[in-house]
Amino acid sequence: MTWHYVTPGIPDHQFDRLPGIPLSPVEVRVLILSQLRLRRDSILWDVGAGTGTIAVEAGLLMPQGQVVAIERDEEVVGLVEKNCQKFQVPNVVVKAGAAPHCLQDLAPLPDRICIEGGQPLDRIILTAWEKLLPQGRLVVVATTLQDLYQTWHTFSQMPMKNLEAVQSGINRLELRGNQQLFAATNPLFILSAEKTG
Repeated sequence: MTWHYVTPGIPDHQFDRLPGIPLSPVEVRVLILSQLRLRRDSILWDVGAGTGTIAVEAGLLMPQGQVVAIERDEEVVGLVEKNCQKFQVPNVVVKAGAAPHCLQDLAPLPDRICIEGGQPLDRIILTAWEKLLPQGRLVVVATTLQDLYQTWHTFSQMPMKNLEAVQSGINRLELRGNQQLFAATNPLFILSAEKTG
């Protein structure tokens, strides 16, 4: 399967899934990608890749770049690889490993990092920030208030510029019985900043 458009926004149902493995909904995915501000030749580390939706969409957006999708669960690594093959994105490399330790020896160094999950979150953020190239951009997705607080607290300790925070508030049309209604998706917090230096 290929995505025949230059804009992101692959429908959720087109990705292969595993029970219990999170998927960034298409609307949130587009927000995350907009906060990453990718270039055609960016090097992106996607930490906590989950289903691989960000890795796939970013790989399509930056044909001269590379995505390193990092996932700790071996079964989920296979899922990310399967979705990359499905959408024909050869510039995505999938690495098995638990952050922050697996970030120490990764290469090449990134100018963009997306953290979609993992614990301890503060250590993952600090290690990723250390590896991020100067003028690079870090995006962290927080799904809970605890993660939001931890991210904000950790960001306050780092020299950065252009700090942004966005909360998603998305409703989708759903059919329930013979009624159509709008159902809210779980809100997420997307925090981003650029590295000085």
